[in-house]
Amino acid sequence: MPKQPQLTALVTGATDGVGRVVAKQLAEAGVNVLAHGRDRERGEGLVGEIRAAGGTAEFLRADLASLAKVRGLAAAVDEKTDRLNLLVNNAGIGTGGARDERRTSADGFELRFAVNYLAGFLLVRLLLPVIRRSAPARIVNVASAGQQAIDFSDVMLTRGYSGTRAYRQSKLAQILFTVDLARELAPRGVTVNALHPATFMPTKIVPHPTSTLEEGIEATVRLIADPAMEGVTGKYFDGVREARADAQAYDERARRELHELSERLVSEALGRRA
Repeated sequence: MPKQPQLTALVTGATDGVGRVVAKQLAEAGVNVLAHGRDRERGEGLVGEIRAAGGTAEFLRADLASLAKVRGLAAAVDEKTDRLNLLVNNAGIGTGGARDERRTSADGFELRFAVNYLAGFLLVRLLLPVIRRSAPARIVNVASAGQQAIDFSDVMLTRGYSGTRAYRQSKLAQILFTVDLARELAPRGVTVNALHPATFMPTKIVPHPTSTLEEGIEATVRLIADPAMEGVTGKYFDGVREARADAQAYDERARRELHELSERLVSEALGRRA
C-alpha cells in the first residue's frame, strides 16, 4: 500500500480476519486508524501492535447489534477526529452454520439484517458530515457473492427462517445501499463501492475455508488505496474484478423501498431508546 499520511480511516470489525490485516496495513502506510470491534482485549491488543510498529491507532468498542451503540460509535469517531477519509464497513456475522436459528438484535430486528446492513446504514448516515468535509474520501462496504433478493413483505424473515437466506439478503441490502449512496455522494468527491473479497476465507465466521486471507485483503485494499480506483463509484466487485450483483441492486424502486424502510426502522429504534 502506498504511503498515505494525514489520512484517517475507520475500519469496523478490525479485530479479526481481513479487517485486522487491513487496519495494520493502513497504519503501516501512515494512516491514523480507528479500529472498531466488540472485544476490548483483542482491540487493545491490535492497537498495541500497531503502535509498537510506529503506527497511530485507537480502539473503539461497540456492539453493532444495537443501533444505540452504533450511534455511540459515530459520536466516538467525531470526538477522536475532525476528518475521515476512509470508512471500511467490514464487520458482520455469517450464516449461522449448524445453529440455523432466528435471532434478533437489541432493537428486535432480525440479527443478520441488523448487524450486516442496518448498522452500516446508520453509521454512514451519522458520519456523512465528517466524510464530506474530508473529501476526497472512500467508503468500502464488504459484502458477499452470496446474495438473495429482499422480500419486502417479510424483511425480518418471520416465516420460513433460514440463516443462509438472512445472510444473503443482508449482503444484497449492502449493495443496494452502495449504489444509492454512490449516486448521492458522487458530486462531493466521495466514492462508494462494495465487494466480495474472496470465497470462504479463513476467518472466525467460516468453518471450511477455500480461499486465502491474502486474496481478500488484496481485493479490499485495492478499493481502499489504489490510485487507479479514484473516481470509480457505485460498483460491485468480485475479488479484484468488477462484477454484476443480483438484479435487485439495480432496481430503483427496490432501492427506494429499502431506504425508506431503513430510515423508519432506525427512527423507531432510536426513538424508543431516546
